[in-house]
Amino acid sequence: MELLNFLRRIKQQTVRSLLASYKKPTGQVGKLNMNSRDEWVKDVLTSIEPGKSILDAGAGELQYKKYCTHLSYVSQDFNQYDGKGDEVGLHPDGWDQSQVEIDIVSDITSIPRSDASFDVVMCTEVFEHVPHPIDALRELVRLLKPEGTLIITAPFCAMTHFSPYFFHTGFSRHFYEHWLDALGCEIQELSFNGNYFEFMAQELRGLSYMGERYSGTCPSLIEKDAIEVTLGYLAKMSEKDIGSSDVLSYGLHVIAKKC
Repeated sequence: MELLNFLRRIKQQTVRSLLASYKKPTGQVGKLNMNSRDEWVKDVLTSIEPGKSILDAGAGELQYKKYCTHLSYVSQDFNQYDGKGDEVGLHPDGWDQSQVEIDIVSDITSIPRSDASFDVVMCTEVFEHVPHPIDALRELVRLLKPEGTLIITAPFCAMTHFSPYFFHTGFSRHFYEHWLDALGCEIQELSFNGNYFEFMAQELRGLSYMGERYSGTCPSLIEKDAIEVTLGYLAKMSEKDIGSSDVLSYGLHVIAKKC
């Protein structure tokens, strides 16, 4: 028995030594989903001509209002999510909508404003939480003035979050290309946030948490090393990426003009 235990320790040490030799710097791979989106939205909003009217649809905690000080800003939300929901899936820490004032409390598919009320309509990370996203998109276009600008972000692929207000796992470029054209809008920008390797790295970074929460299992030291090795591989692949976002990414960023 002592010999068997000794051999097991030797095997573990050998495996760890091999894993360590393959470790590569992981950098920020899999960490930039939110930061990349926030920077994109900031750049878009700050470039809008001062004095324009903007509707922030599904505004939540008004996280982007700070970039709209040069605009006539109006917020809309259904005001029913409390940060905990039904406690299924993922929920944000510290969500507190009580500290903000929503200008329009309504369903996003029926916003009580007249046609062509706004120069700009923004809707960020909302469509996955709407039972009928096409109806929501139609309503946002209705509220836009002719030649007005529509700004949208939504996941390409997402896990359950904000449940029970979670209805769609994501939207591809074809959703926007089809429906924006059908609703009389011209896409001016359609860009991907991240790529296949970044997405896989993001989920791999959450593996320990998911394992502990849903299986009561924590990774061993060897398994932690294996995760680090794989993250290094994904970082290398992401640096050399030549279009994997067509297959999978965090989400899409869209700017469209109402014709």
